[in-house]
Amino acid sequence: MWNWPRQIKDSITQKTTGLMRMQFWRDAVEGIYCDNPPHQPIATELWRAVKRHNLTKMWFMKIIDEREKNLDDRAYRNIQELEKYAENTQTALLYLTLETLGVRDVHADHAASHIGKAQGIVTCLRATPYHCTRQKVFLPMDICILHGVSQEDFIRGKQEKNVRDVIYDIASQAHIHLEHARSFSKKVPVKAYPAFFCTVALDDYLCNVRKVDFNIFHPSLQRKSTLLPLHLYIRSWKKTY
Repeated sequence: MWNWPRQIKDSITQKTTGLMRMQFWRDAVEGIYCDNPPHQPIATELWRAVKRHNLTKMWFMKIIDEREKNLDDRAYRNIQELEKYAENTQTALLYLTLETLGVRDVHADHAASHIGKAQGIVTCLRATPYHCTRQKVFLPMDICILHGVSQEDFIRGKQEKNVRDVIYDIASQAHIHLEHARSFSKKVPVKAYPAFFCTVALDDYLCNVRKVDFNIFHPSLQRKSTLLPLHLYIRSWKKTY
């Protein structure tokens, strides 16, 4: 349900249109918390969820504000900027998910913070081949500069070692965040684990990109993994994330 802020950017051709849509949803959230949601299906369901689970308004606003900033089609200046974007979108969504599960725990929040950052980084990597077909590159510029790689190198689909080194560095940061998240696992309530099962898909992608030596354009990375449901079941059965 909360995918619509991300979809706005993909469905517009002018920034002004995106700003208008973001403002609509900002006003909608304000209305929801005043018990006056707009007559719109998603807004109605959000209102019901807010009433049922006492969801925190701040997390919705962070998602909208950050998505609005992201309407500017430019690369992240550094990995920290990408992590901040992920923190205010993916992590905020995880916080809301925890609230729907009835979990309000500092250790779960710490784990969610790192998982959200990892998810944001992996999403950026996964989307790179698609963005390159549209002549756009959003990978952190500081890491590209460090390895002497230009945006044009990615747009042309180059696979030289320095290009793969950029992907290695970015993917490694996602892996570090997942390891940090798991360091809290003994303190995180089991009730929170369903919110963190997205790590199954993150692990799968990071494992696959490593197998192809960090060639982000390898065709195998664009195929769906048929084993994901099995891995998800195993994580659920073992009560791990």
